[in-house]
Amino acid sequence: MRLFLPGCLALLCLAMAPPTRADTGADEAVAFFESRIRPVLVEHCYRCHSSQAKSPRGGLRVDSRDAMLKGGDSGPVLVPGKPDNSLILKALSHDGEVSEMPPDEKLSAQVLADFRRWIASGAPDPRREGSSGEKPAGGAVPSERDFWAFQPPRRVEAAPARGMSWARDEIDRFILSGLDAKGLRPAPDADRYTWLRRVCLDLVGLPPSPEQIAAFRDDPSPQAKERVVDRLLASPAFGACWGRHWLDLTGYADQIGTANDIFAEHAWRYRDYVIASWNADKPFDRFIREQIAGDLLPSNSVEERAANLVATGFLVLGDLTIVEADKAKLRVDVVDQQVDKVGKAFLGLSIGCARCHDHKFDPISLRDYYAMAGIFSSTESVTRAEWGVWSWPTVARLPETPAGRAERQGRLERHRQAIAKLKAEREQAGRRLAEIRAMLQGQGPGRAPIEPTARAGLERERRELAARVGRLGTEIEHGEFFAPNPPVAFAVHDSARPGNMRVTIRGNPHALGVEVPRGFVQVVSRGRSGPAVISSQESGRRELADWIASGENPLTARVAVNRIWQKLFGEGIVRSVDYFGRRGERPSHPELLDALALRFVADGWSTKRLIRGLVLSRAYAMSSAHDRRAAAIDPDNRLLWRMNRRRLDAESLRDAMLAVSGGLIVGGGGPGLPLEYPENTGGLGKGGVNPPSFRLARFRPEQEFVRTVYLPIIRSGPQAGPGELRNVFDFTQPGEFAGQRAVTTVPTQALFLMNARFLKARAVELARPTLAGAGDDRARLGRLWIRVLNRPITPAEQDAAAAFLAEVRDLDPTIAPAARGLRAWAELCHALLASNEFLLRL
Repeated sequence: MRLFLPGCLALLCLAMAPPTRADTGADEAVAFFESRIRPVLVEHCYRCHSSQAKSPRGGLRVDSRDAMLKGGDSGPVLVPGKPDNSLILKALSHDGEVSEMPPDEKLSAQVLADFRRWIASGAPDPRREGSSGEKPAGGAVPSERDFWAFQPPRRVEAAPARGMSWARDEIDRFILSGLDAKGLRPAPDADRYTWLRRVCLDLVGLPPSPEQIAAFRDDPSPQAKERVVDRLLASPAFGACWGRHWLDLTGYADQIGTANDIFAEHAWRYRDYVIASWNADKPFDRFIREQIAGDLLPSNSVEERAANLVATGFLVLGDLTIVEADKAKLRVDVVDQQVDKVGKAFLGLSIGCARCHDHKFDPISLRDYYAMAGIFSSTESVTRAEWGVWSWPTVARLPETPAGRAERQGRLERHRQAIAKLKAEREQAGRRLAEIRAMLQGQGPGRAPIEPTARAGLERERRELAARVGRLGTEIEHGEFFAPNPPVAFAVHDSARPGNMRVTIRGNPHALGVEVPRGFVQVVSRGRSGPAVISSQESGRRELADWIASGENPLTARVAVNRIWQKLFGEGIVRSVDYFGRRGERPSHPELLDALALRFVADGWSTKRLIRGLVLSRAYAMSSAHDRRAAAIDPDNRLLWRMNRRRLDAESLRDAMLAVSGGLIVGGGGPGLPLEYPENTGGLGKGGVNPPSFRLARFRPEQEFVRTVYLPIIRSGPQAGPGELRNVFDFTQPGEFAGQRAVTTVPTQALFLMNARFLKARAVELARPTLAGAGDDRARLGRLWIRVLNRPITPAEQDAAAAFLAEVRDLDPTIAPAARGLRAWAELCHALLASNEFLLRL
């Protein structure tokens, strides 16, 4: 029973070591070019001297290194290492020796110094010939399409391997084939207790209960595992677990922006939509279409229409800078965030890198970026608010069913009555307060002097009434603000005048370049004949969603199945799960990845069916035990010779502690922020220069016990109250997009596990029923091990735990025996909850 403590400091230091001097120098040189040289060329030179120009002036192009070395009518304009011999520097200097560039202005001394430094350093330039910021309409050249991620998935049979009887299906055959090629064998199967704990934590984020463990242990049927998996997939807890994984890719929070504590009152609807979608096994291609273009899709019911609108919250629930006074800048920044989010979440591409110039590494051009950006610039996502320079995410009123409308109107009537009662009470208290004030000022009946003892009583009553009137005013203001109005959600809609977007030079919305027709990333648009056809009456989001969600898109299904694989096996087949570009990692089992992608599409994009197949594979059932020989050949376990161990994520860790201690509230949903408490809100009155705000001064009592996914998520600081554990165990900050969370081992985690009030409370809650249970200490220990570690206790552990209990009981004989017993069991329970075995999924 070792506590979870930091270890392997030397390895940690090695992993954090800086790159070699040579690598660092090369990276810095390219970074200098990208930040100081390329933007100047794009802004001042490309219009006349690039492939964008029909006939580059003077035969000179400066949109690639090769073109500059070749030069134009006057010869090469760049001599690496020799600034004084480079015609481009003479042209920029306006020294009269050559034609001046740019002709209408001389650039600053700092720009000239930057170019001199760049040329003197050898003129490093990652731009390739044919991949300038202004690619021809034809898009990517054929060699760029040859990269594996841009090729359509292909079905290939796994190569024959020894011991193929081990395999249950094609997943296992590909794994076994890869191992056999290196002379490796798969690890033995994990025991039934380990497998059950593993699949429960992976599918629903909760450990199995003692009753579930007994049922599986006593089921001899060959279908026992299938029954467990089907039960877990049908559980509402499945959506709470896997919906949280998706929220990591959206920047979801219950706060708008980070500059101020502004509540995102309706954000929870998107969170609940995501959880419901995973529980319903909504086809993933439909899931994509709804989030990009739900407002443009047909619907068959009021509920479906409402869900479609809520789904588009994906595009606006990010870290918006809503106090930006420059509205043009805000608009293009929001568009940039949307392009980046869609690219990473669905395609595994960093399209946002092409905002100011061609992508440095991938065949994504400036034109590709603005083709997609035009779609989102034709979409209304933010609107000017009524408070000063503030802006606000756009909202949509949701349709209601007749039953829903009747229920809301009933609540509204009760609310009006309650407000009227509060106002009457305030009026009565105000009249009495006025009477007392008049009496204290000698203006009472008969204006008779007031005795000192009667004055003290009146003063006390005046203070109490004044405070009461203030409280009633706050309650009335709060109640009127949060009246049961028709439901709304953060959502987007098409602009009144959709159209193409112009290039914003260096990202500056006030320095505009050429207009780019709306469309998609060309290198991924295999099989399309000609440019995308987008109606002039719509944004193009519907066409974009169809392109992404198409089974012919080579990236979408691969990215999705790779993320699901990573959640179940600890590492993706492509370990850079959010990036499938050239600088990302290559797949360890490319044929398996393609087979899973093709199966995913053929099975109607069913995530549950895919997950079911993965967790019932022999590969998933392997032990995580170490093998010295295999580790020497494949130290990173890229070939999957054993199951990867991993620590529980923050949500599963907190939820598991609540589950084993008996306090977890399984259901959930609805608003995360407890805005129903007036002390949690501010600025609700009309006419303020700032929008209403929140502070988390008070939580609902039940929030101590709900699943972590339903707790409020804050951008501007650490997660507060019941969710504070997230601050320590690598919770993805809501300003980031992360398909795979970082996993750190730091001292604060051990300190939290030893000292946090949350753990101490859970340990006592676990100890009480354990101590009160039937039988002697050894029987209680057996039940405790099953409940917490989900396996039987060993004889050695039973002896050590019994000795520990006796030792703690004898520490202070002055305490009553019952209290000493509870303390001993609570200490033991605390140790188990902080142990490696509880913190890890083996």
